[in-house]
Amino acid sequence: MNMDTKNVVLWVVITILALAVIYVVFFKGGLTGNASAGALDTTGWTDNEKMNYEMHGTIPARAGSGGASTGSSGGMVGGC
Repeated sequence: MNMDTKNVVLWVVITILALAVIYVVFFKGGLTGNASAGALDTTGWTDNEKMNYEMHGTIPARAGSGGASTGSSGGMVGGC
């Protein structure tokens, strides 16, 4: 392959990837503005509980299992 063919192939691949990213972001719900669709209801939580949830992913025990499944990680994201 000469240099011109490599450049054409490279730009075709870059264009396809860019179009795929645009499709996923805008048409598959990446930036639809519906960020709170799966969020927990934090009304009634203390500031400390909110901070722990935002920074560490810990869900207070009194919040129950009302929106997120904690799995075997004890209510923390990543199981730390």
